[in-house]
Amino acid sequence: MTPKQFQKAVLTWYDRHGRKDLPWQRDITPYRVWVSEIMLQQTQVNAVIPYYERFMASFPTLEHLATAPLDDVLAHWSGLGYYARARNLHKCAQTLINDYAGEFPRNVEALAGLPGIGRSTAGAIASISMGLRAPILDGNVKRVLARFHAIEGWPGRTAVANQLWQLAETYTLEQRGAHYTQAMMDLGATVCTRSNPRCSDCPLSGHCTGLAQGNPQDYPGKKPKREKPVRNATLLLLEHNGEIYLEQRPPSGIWGGLWSPPQLDGDNGGETGARQWLADHNLRPEEIQALPQLRHTFTHFHLDITPLWIQLAKAPQLVAESGGGWYKLRQLNRPRAAQELGLPAPIVKLAQQLLALQAPLLAPCTAD
Repeated sequence: MTPKQFQKAVLTWYDRHGRKDLPWQRDITPYRVWVSEIMLQQTQVNAVIPYYERFMASFPTLEHLATAPLDDVLAHWSGLGYYARARNLHKCAQTLINDYAGEFPRNVEALAGLPGIGRSTAGAIASISMGLRAPILDGNVKRVLARFHAIEGWPGRTAVANQLWQLAETYTLEQRGAHYTQAMMDLGATVCTRSNPRCSDCPLSGHCTGLAQGNPQDYPGKKPKREKPVRNATLLLLEHNGEIYLEQRPPSGIWGGLWSPPQLDGDNGGETGARQWLADHNLRPEEIQALPQLRHTFTHFHLDITPLWIQLAKAPQLVAESGGGWYKLRQLNRPRAAQELGLPAPIVKLAQQLLALQAPLLAPCTAD
């Protein structure tokens, strides 16, 4: 199959079956495409759509995003995960305003050098919103090309990635580049799926080496398995009069910039560590109760969380002075509270558990 035949097959399929009415495909601009591409990194389309629409309603232009407080950006990202994406998005918007007069550079190399934008994302922005010839190699495209050519090995290895990039470059069109880019992403997302690929619906099936071998699902090669380490943390659910204390986490690290209860790591945690922390902050607990442990899995490790429900005897003025805030449990359990306040998903889960435990004790809530 020549490159031209490959391109024609993909575009013919796209014209008939491709997705053409996604939110970021309307009123196409570099800004709108960029936000969508960052959100779509390691996140499926259906999950992204509601976040994207809320995000664009609050930050409709590059200037709105660049001048918004980072807290607001992170709050809109809450639940999407991989929060470094949101921090880089905000930093990149400010870089574009300050260094590029609010305009996206019109070449892939410059785009790829911006915070949070790599080579493939730069290619997508350039081809979809600027009409430039620029190959992409996101997870969907890697899968299509690796199966079509039976490329062995994990794409995370440099040699395999280089081989796939060379193929992506070969097949990328001069004309209809935006449609070809979208077509390849759609083909991988809807037909050449990770499991149970629908090969009978694929326009490339007649020439696919992986299918001819009878094992398309074996491509691309999987990342070598390594046992994820387990870390331990204790969360201090400080509660007084139906309110829970939250503080903003450091800008880098897990849940960077989001709000959560105080956390004690490793051997510094447990009830002993919690009592020491309370003493250091001149706080007197009325009761300390351990809630069921929960595990939250990140890309590189598991985090086993031990939540301690700590009921305080007096209004904790000293803690409030540290820059944190007190929130009614019912406020944390409102719809969209995670997005409005910037809460990690496990904290929302814990707030729900705590509210259930507190329900018989709390007076009816009028207004938050």
